[in-house]
Parts: sequence; structure tokens; C-alpha cells
Amino acid sequence: MTLTKESFHRVPPPASEVAKADMDCTGEKEEALGQSVLRTGAVAPGKQAVGRLVMHSMAMFGREFCYAVEAAFVTPVLLSVGLPKNLYSLVWLISPILGFVLQPVVGSASDHCTCSWGRRRPYILGLGITMLLGMALYLNGDVMISAFIDENEKRRTWAIVITMLGVVLFDFAADFIDGPIKAYLFDVCCHQDKEKGLHYHALFTGLGGALGYLTGAMDWGQTVLGYSLASEFQVIFLFAALVFIICLTVHLCSIPEVPLRYKNEEAKFLLEVTEPHKYNSTEEEIKNGYLKSTCTEIKTAAKPGKCTVVSQDQRQMTLKSLLKTLLSMPSHYRCLCVSHLFGWMAFLSNMLFFTDFMGQVVYQGNPYAPHNSTLYLTYKAGVEMGCWGLCINAISSSVYSYVQKVLLPYIGLKGLYFIGYLLFGLGTGLIGLFPNVYSTLALCSLFGVMSSTLYTVPFHLIAEYHREEESLKLQDGEQAGEYGRGKGIDCAALTCMVQLAQIILGVGLGLLVSVAGSAVTVISASTVALVGCCFVAFCVRYVE
Repeated sequence: MTLTKESFHRVPPPASEVAKADMDCTGEKEEALGQSVLRTGAVAPGKQAVGRLVMHSMAMFGREFCYAVEAAFVTPVLLSVGLPKNLYSLVWLISPILGFVLQPVVGSASDHCTCSWGRRRPYILGLGITMLLGMALYLNGDVMISAFIDENEKRRTWAIVITMLGVVLFDFAADFIDGPIKAYLFDVCCHQDKEKGLHYHALFTGLGGALGYLTGAMDWGQTVLGYSLASEFQVIFLFAALVFIICLTVHLCSIPEVPLRYKNEEAKFLLEVTEPHKYNSTEEEIKNGYLKSTCTEIKTAAKPGKCTVVSQDQRQMTLKSLLKTLLSMPSHYRCLCVSHLFGWMAFLSNMLFFTDFMGQVVYQGNPYAPHNSTLYLTYKAGVEMGCWGLCINAISSSVYSYVQKVLLPYIGLKGLYFIGYLLFGLGTGLIGLFPNVYSTLALCSLFGVMSSTLYTVPFHLIAEYHREEESLKLQDGEQAGEYGRGKGIDCAALTCMVQLAQIILGVGLGLLVSVAGSAVTVISASTVALVGCCFVAFCVRYVE
């Protein structure tokens, strides 16, 4: 506002006109606020069609399909290129360490992304491309190197390097992508649709895993494609890449996002429409509480009446401030992360060594016996049966995702969380105590209960926490969605627990297996799950 000489000598208007101007100003401010809320998407998103939620869940189908392919083929690939045994632990530790360090950074960056396409989808696309690159390298690395290098020793060295790089890239991106996908769901869905979306995610996760394991179980080397391409690894890559590209494309086109840049436009819009209608100074207008609540930082420019708005969302968060944000998380968020860590430690300690457990303990085979011996063939048969057990796990995870919807109104999130850990702990304990083929396959269905629980309940609780915080903000008269910590970093903190579990297991469980054998894995899984069960019951906070 520019104050001229005439404005100081003019006769002040009547009190009635001032009051009318105040009312008009207030009305315009309220109208501006309503428009800005609509423009920024701060209000609760509208209800989404079931078809769009299904499309959104296709990313989980493609991701889990590729995960299952990796579980079936990564060990044979690493063995085929001649990777030394002392480098195995390095391959499995690099990716979770990188993920644990960088996951919160990516989560926070997606919270503050100002891309016109949205906050989450650019990161999902980038991580999806990284997954494809990693899968291409570890399934085709040997063939690629053979086309360029003829010397055997040099070719072997580079094949190992390329294959290891592919495994690390794939694991890194596949673990990372889950956080932005969940945050994307929370951003664009109302509370009821968040619940539906998480169940669809669990359903398609199980279906993708089951189809991936079945694809890996087939002998593609004897098919037409197997004869046409260099090996069955190339056939598997062709199928996996095609499935993932289709699923990722459908996911990215499922539900539009509201770009964060509109929040900057909102602040500027509010400054324009709140031009003073009464005689007060520019300084008094800037001190107005309405402007303070919508501007992060207001600086008076050279020309009076003009403001430069520096949005906090545009500031690049440093690692120091990011760590401060994580450490300042409320205690109930930290407790949820700890319970999630217990769950993934139990689940992964069983899943990573399950096929080996079937071959050595259930079938009494020996992986170190000569390859033409009965003991080795028995072990191989046990490993194949273990793959069918993992397929049962994936199918039961899909089925249980629908059972959860039925049980939720009766037992709530606490009951679902407790039952998931309890059934998994009891099931793995029984498998360790009574290693029988048929009972083990039957109890594999309980693995799916745990898998579905880990993919849905913790993220459902995150949605409940955010819903509660937003309602408290509205009660205090503040705008919903404008508190410091975003959904992206909270989902990233949960996903970090998966990487931390992999690090702990990679360092500790491998030593236990080498000392006590594969039987220790299911007993360890049972023990950790039952401890986690107590933690879920007494330490995790549930929103009433």
C-alpha cells in the first residue's frame, strides 16, 4: 500500500463506511481462504472409484513380481558368474545400508517436491527406471560383458562387478519405491479410501508374488523363447520387464496429484486480495495474523505494498535438519517403527533361509555334496518344494487382505496387528519343532498373514495418526496439512525399518546359520515375532 501526501490530509471516512469496509475485507479474506483451500487440496480429497484404487495398486503387483523373480534367480546368477563366497554378505548389505541412510532423505524430498506432475510420481518413476536397470544388469550382465570382452579372467571379473551392481541397484530401488507409493496413496485419497487402498495393495502384492514364483518355477530353457534367446535368464527378464512397465504405467496414470507449487500461488493470491480497506500502515497490514499464518517469510521490497514470499516448501532440507525432524517424531511414531522392525526381522529371517531350511532340515539334503549325489539331489528337491511354500505364502497374503476387511470392524487395528504377529510366531515355532513336509507347507499360509499385516496395518496407523493431527489443527484454527512433518517422511521412516532389519540379519543371522545350521532361522523368527507381539499389544498407540 502506498501512502501519499493527500492520504494524510484527507478527512477520515465516517465510522459506518469503515465498518462496511472491514466487513467487506473480512468477507473477501474468507472467500480467498476458501478458494486457496480448494486450490491447494488442503481439504480432504474426494472419494476415489474402485477402478482407480485398483490401478494404483498395480505398482505393488509389478514390484512384487520382480521381487519374486529375484528371489528365485539371483543366487543361481551369482553362482553362475563365479562370485566368491566371501562377497555374498557384501552384496546383501550394501543395498539396505544405502536404503537406511537415504530413505528419509527421499521421503522428505518428495514432501517438498514442487514438480508440476505431483510430489510422489516423479520419484516413483525414477525408482521404477532404476529397478529395470538393476534387473537388466543382474540378469543379462554376463551376456553383455561377453559381447565386449574376450579374455576369460577379465570377462569373469567384470561380469561379477556388473551383476553385483545390478543386484544392489534393484534391491535399493525396490525397497525405496514402497514409501513414495504409500505416501502417494495417502495424498490423493480420503480416509475410507486409504483403508481400501492398503487392502488392495496387500492383495496385489500377494498376487504378484505368487505369479512371480510360478514364473520362476517354470523351465523356460526348453521353450521357443529359451532357444531364441541366450538363456532362460533373458526370457525371465523379458517377462518381468514387460509386466513391471505395464504395471508402473497404469499406476502413474491412476490418480492425479495436486502439485505443491499451488501453495506458493496461494500465498501470493492471499497477499493480493488482502489489500487494506482502511487507513493503517503497511507494517500493520504485514503484522496481520491472517497474513502471518499463510506466509512463511515476508520481506518488504523497495516499493511499498509489495511482498516477496519465500515458501518453506521450496527450501532444501539439509541432512542435519532432517535428522532433527526424525528424532523429534512423537513417541507413538517411534514405537510403531520399533514394532515394524521386530516384524520385518522375524519375517525376513524366515523367508531368506526358508528354501535352504526345506532342503537341509526337512528333506535332510546336503548342498555341499557332489552335484550328482543323492544328498544334493534331495536338497535340490527340498529347495523346489520350498518355492511352492513361498507361493502358498503369497496366495494366502492376498486372501488374508480381504479377511482383514471383514475382521477390522470387530477387532480393530490392534487385533489385526496382534493376530498377525502371534500366528506367525506360533507357525514358525511349530515348523522348527516338527519339521515335516506337509505340516510345513500348511503352516506356510501363516507367513501370508504376517506379510499382509506388515504391508497394511502400520501404514494404516500412520494414516490414523495424520488424520488425528489434522483434526487437532483444524480445532486450533490452523489449516490442515500445514504441519512440519509430511506423510512422505513418516512412510520413509517405516520403510527404513525393512533396511535396518536386513542389516541386522545380514550381520548376525548369517553367523548363527554357519554355527548352528538353518534350523536356527525359524526358531529365531518365532522368538522375535512373539517378542514383537508383546510390543504391539502394550507399546503401540491406537487411535480410538
